[in-house]
Amino acid sequence: MRLISWNVNGLRACLRQGFMDFFNEIDSDFFCLQETRLQPGQIELDMPGYEQFWNYAAQKKGYSGTAIFTKHTPMSTTYGIGHEEHDQEGRTITLEYEHFYLVTVYTPNSQRGLTRLEYRMKWEDDFRNYLLHLNKEKPVIVCGDLNVAHKEIDLRNPATNRKSAGFTDEERAKFTVLLDSGFTDTFRYFYPDRTDAYTWWSNFANARERNIGWRIDYFVVSRDLEDKLIDTKIHDRVFGSDHCPVELELDLTI
Repeated sequence: MRLISWNVNGLRACLRQGFMDFFNEIDSDFFCLQETRLQPGQIELDMPGYEQFWNYAAQKKGYSGTAIFTKHTPMSTTYGIGHEEHDQEGRTITLEYEHFYLVTVYTPNSQRGLTRLEYRMKWEDDFRNYLLHLNKEKPVIVCGDLNVAHKEIDLRNPATNRKSAGFTDEERAKFTVLLDSGFTDTFRYFYPDRTDAYTWWSNFANARERNIGWRIDYFVVSRDLEDKLIDTKIHDRVFGSDHCPVELELDLTI
């Protein structure tokens, strides 16, 4: 079973830059998007064999948003995490299957000057509790832009970014708490020491060409699924966004 996750940073723009070429080539079971920046009815995608699930920002046009395209009909679908303060920005979709839950998420950014860090901390606790509630019933696969580089190995310039959104001590600590509560960062499970493996690059100063990036896009799974994992990949040669797609392959009954 192959899953793809990609922060497309505006799906309409990404479509003009080869999105469908990659989508058709990779032929995944699940294709999860973050930061679609769409409202209902703005686009129609022709994806034979796939069901489409969309979650939109309710109050801000052209902001946030998530989607999942899947070959497999879910038992149930949930939009949001059950907290009104978090569920207005289209940040999560959960699909339930017989043997697992799939959650795609676009984690709030703490913003320049860390103006949204306090809110981000509340989000982290509530989102983790949501995952733990699901995990009591069956294993969980979480994918998306988690907006945090967990360790110094996960970004090119850790020393100069200690107080930057996405690499604060507070955000990194929350990710540690998530892992310690029974989840696994699949990329580090397979590649604990790999350096220069990034999923996001600034649009300034030729950062992508120079590979001055951050690894902030993840597949995180319930620890019970570790023996089902086959591999994970970063498709850093796929363009169309300031993020690149990430992939998880595992052997799991749907």
